Amino acid sequence: MTTITDVAAYILQNNGTMSTMKLEKLCFYSQAQSLSKRGVPLFNEDFQAWRNGPVSPTLFNLHRHLFLIHAGELDPFLPDGAPRLTDEEKALIDVVCGQLASKTGNQLSERTHAEAPWRDARAGLSPADPCNRTIGKDSIARFYTANPVVR
Repeated sequence: MTTITDVAAYILQNNGTMSTMKLEKLCFYSQAQSLSKRGVPLFNEDFQAWRNGPVSPTLFNLHRHLFLIHAGELDPFLPDGAPRLTDEEKALIDVVCGQLASKTGNQLSERTHAEAPWRDARAGLSPADPCNRTIGKDSIARFYTANPVVR
């Protein structure tokens, strides 16, 4: 199965250098698109409801201490040195990035803060509180089926 690292490396290959916050959110929205349109996850890794929006601890551990990440920087973490994606998966990611890659990481973070999956996972917490609660794939699927990622 595809991993979040495959998706992130593909996004970087096709969209170039970006902030790690933006990469995290584009991966989140790619997962949401897959769950809502195909009914299956794009990758198994989960997202947690961190202060700045959804973050995958798996991906975060690969870019920890970086603000910007460049194409090729995740390739050493891929088994074959290149993303393993089907044409259908690439097309899905391309649709998401085609609509959202022009936004900044902060803009995408603000968008996630207005949406139920992140808000519900942080229920009872102030905006400044740390949080490692998982944003459930079922919550993501339900919300983005009713509120499409891309219009």
